[in-house]
Amino acid sequence: MSKATEMPAALKIRDLEVRGAEGPLAARLYTGGDAGARKDSLVVFFHSGGFVGGDLEDADRFLRRMVTDSPEFAVLAANYTLATERPFPAAVEDAHAVLLWSRKNKSKLGWNGKRLLVAGIEAGANLAAVCTLMARDRGGPPLDGQILIMPMLDPALTTCSMRDVPAGSVRVASTCAASYRGYLPNAADRTHPYASPLQSSRLKNLPPALVLSAEDDPLRDEAEQYAAKLSTSGVATTLRRMAPGPQVDLAERCECACQGIALNEIAGFLGALDSMPVQS
Repeated sequence: MSKATEMPAALKIRDLEVRGAEGPLAARLYTGGDAGARKDSLVVFFHSGGFVGGDLEDADRFLRRMVTDSPEFAVLAANYTLATERPFPAAVEDAHAVLLWSRKNKSKLGWNGKRLLVAGIEAGANLAAVCTLMARDRGGPPLDGQILIMPMLDPALTTCSMRDVPAGSVRVASTCAASYRGYLPNAADRTHPYASPLQSSRLKNLPPALVLSAEDDPLRDEAEQYAAKLSTSGVATTLRRMAPGPQVDLAERCECACQGIALNEIAGFLGALDSMPVQS
């Protein structure tokens, strides 16, 4: 079935190019609701793939559902430099550059510039979390929220959920180890807060966070530890642990994240932003 026939009538999808740290990157814009109406809010989303793989297709169905549920938000999914081409910090520099590009090119995105959020799944959630640190440290762009779905945050792979891996998730754990070897070939980088935000001692003055973990996910504990650290640092943080889902191929983890409470939690988090002051 073609994308056109799968697409709800109110959902529009457009492929475009954005600017990364060192050149153009492929991106995809998802919008819903009234045609031609500028959106108050834009969510910039980064895909999974363990820093060494993945592309815009990985989260396509997930983002279609997300925009269908929350049509008042536009979503911009962007590629980033994979570690197979250049390791850390290339990906995080791209991610921050995409946020800056979005702010400068809001008219191209049908966005009025009022609210900007960052989101991602797995490695993309790492980049989303790091972008909030970079935006704070570099004076912008101002961010109004972060959505971290099953984030990769601990290159040391030392949490209990990573060590005591459920039998069906062994491939996820081993893939995480291989991914970090590719992304962080310099061992000294593994404690850098822009590589492992879980190691950061400076988590104050960050935007509100929604952190989604999963009961049977090896990444569960690091996600929940990060949510606790954010909360302790004064960041408004919502943590939800998703119930175990069916065991799926690694390439289908975005689709798995669509199940259960994930989309409802995201829609609720986005909707609650209406009662929060806009960052300036």
